[in-house]
Amino acid sequence: MSAQPHLPTSVSWPDWPHYAVDDDLLPALRLWTAEGQRVAVATLIAIDGSSPRPLGSEMLIAGDGRVAGYVSGGCIEAAVASEAMAVFAEGRPRHLDYGAGSPVLDIQLTCGGRIGIFVRELRHATAYRDALDDARARRQTVTVVTDLNDGATRVKSGILTAPAGCFAKAHRPPLRLVVVGHDPVTLALLALASAVGIETVLLRPNGPSQPPASTPLVAYDARPLAFSLPALSLDARTAVYSLSHDADTDHAVAVHALGSPAFVVGVLGSRRKIPARLGRLRAEGRDGDALSRLRLPAGLPIGARSPQGIAVSILAEVLEAAG
Repeated sequence: MSAQPHLPTSVSWPDWPHYAVDDDLLPALRLWTAEGQRVAVATLIAIDGSSPRPLGSEMLIAGDGRVAGYVSGGCIEAAVASEAMAVFAEGRPRHLDYGAGSPVLDIQLTCGGRIGIFVRELRHATAYRDALDDARARRQTVTVVTDLNDGATRVKSGILTAPAGCFAKAHRPPLRLVVVGHDPVTLALLALASAVGIETVLLRPNGPSQPPASTPLVAYDARPLAFSLPALSLDARTAVYSLSHDADTDHAVAVHALGSPAFVVGVLGSRRKIPARLGRLRAEGRDGDALSRLRLPAGLPIGARSPQGIAVSILAEVLEAAG
């Protein structure tokens, strides 16, 4: 029987909270399991009053003390990481209680609320990672059901309600943004969306064979719309925006996207063109329910003029529509 790797007795806490910048914890899980690290998960399972983070927020802690994600506004993360070291050492999960009325008097929350955290080691971390990776690749929603007695974790398809004595957290596919265009706003929007964890797809009909340099993309398609649009896989976690500056292209994109489950569809352009665009779409059979997902013109009215500003207005609109 091989010896357990040495575990630090305390966590060396970083000066800046880079661990909390990205909500997507799967990359850290991939890295740590590939390294053979033990991994613990801290889950926010109870909120009484105010909380800076929503129920189900999670934090990963590696056996060597590295962390990813956060469960409060920075008030308790170091303490939670230290508790995870005890979970590794003892081999059993822990229930943590912080905030107003908590027995932990030396750690209080600035929001004035009280939160409960459940910390457990992932006993089969590689299998857990593979299950989440598979769901991500298929863009399927899964629910992680955790037994609050022994910390056992199961990954189930769909959205489920937690049985008694368990906590259920849904893992949905990342938001995806399909952009049709080639202008500076397109480039700025793709960069900003990627920076906040939104997957991006770019269509540039009859464009160059290579995508723009240094722009993270899930896919790039330079074929004419007659080929690229039918090849798209659009689901209820996908937004579609046409920034082409061409009326026929914008119309074709809107018609296709409004006939799909895409949760929001936008077209860049002036307000004076809205009646004509709507009239043409109605003539194509798009009704009120479909048009309720349409944003004309694209972007929230924040007075933006620069490519970056317009991109911010569109990204804010996408996030607002996603809820």
